[in-house]
Amino acid sequence: MRAEAHKRLCKRRILTVRPLASGEKSGRIVLRQDFVPPRWLANRHLATLWASRCHGRPRPRLQRSRVTLPDGDFVDLFDSETAGGEPVLILHGLEGNHDSHYVRELASLLESHGFQATAMDFRGCSGEPNRLARSYHSGDTADLDFIVSHLIKTKGKLFAVVGYSLGGNVLLKWLSEKGSSAPIKTAVAVSVPFDLAACATHLNKGFSRLYQWHLVRSMRSKYQQKFRTRPAAIPPDTVRTLKTFWDFDENVVAPLHGFNGADDYYQRSSCGPRLKNIHTSTLILHAVDDPFVPRHAIPAASALSASTDLELTPAGGHVGFMERHRFMRPRDWSARRILTHLRSHGPTPVSSVQ
Repeated sequence: MRAEAHKRLCKRRILTVRPLASGEKSGRIVLRQDFVPPRWLANRHLATLWASRCHGRPRPRLQRSRVTLPDGDFVDLFDSETAGGEPVLILHGLEGNHDSHYVRELASLLESHGFQATAMDFRGCSGEPNRLARSYHSGDTADLDFIVSHLIKTKGKLFAVVGYSLGGNVLLKWLSEKGSSAPIKTAVAVSVPFDLAACATHLNKGFSRLYQWHLVRSMRSKYQQKFRTRPAAIPPDTVRTLKTFWDFDENVVAPLHGFNGADDYYQRSSCGPRLKNIHTSTLILHAVDDPFVPRHAIPAASALSASTDLELTPAGGHVGFMERHRFMRPRDWSARRILTHLRSHGPTPVSSVQ
């Protein structure tokens, strides 16, 4: 089965590398053959939905703190109780927060192995509307940059940043902007929407429209709640009619954040064309069957910098990666892979679990 999966990937040219010009360097694309999902979670939609809705999540104790941003708005941080370990910042995906299954899974695993985990909730994602009319979006790296500086001041350093989905796009775009001056040792991005326009189109087709419906409904509801007691930047009646990502981005995200429409937002915010500018040691984990990201949007090795590795799994869905473990109790393979990567880039923390 694994050999056949490898052949299919090569046939689709996902692993094809174009000849490099003299002196040019690229990253690596690796097919992970150690990830084996249960047969009943081999379907990309089941893998995605099981992970987000059915998979039992650990409940690490996270201490909340509020950070005021330069424009007067705020974001909330959630710190694990571990002291003295390497600090790791975790970024959630679209409409997620510190309570998302993948954040808690990783935070719990990191804490048990001696790392300090901090989850950052983007503006308006911690259960309380943010102060300004603007919100968060896929290309907003300014808040991340400020929080990284804040954590370095308060903790003395920041070892790594891990981003999921939208948070992964923000992370990779930030790394490309910082270049060789990025103040972290390493980074990991999971299930990244490399090409926002392609993903918006893909999510408006077939079963993937279910995810679009769920997320757009959540964003509409959050917008209406936020402007219930303050003047609305965009009329609530207009927002109520928006059905697709493109509609919402065209009518809400773009005007609130200074873009000239959805297409301009997608072009300026997508991390895919900027991956070559990353200098930090970076690992990208991605499932080829991700229902949010079309296969043609997965970058080729020639699009990666020499410091970037893209590890592909034939299955796993979107932020799924549930691997065979115990009967009806699969476990998160991606969290374990992230832990291994982090431990390979710094002093090995002493595990608090015997």
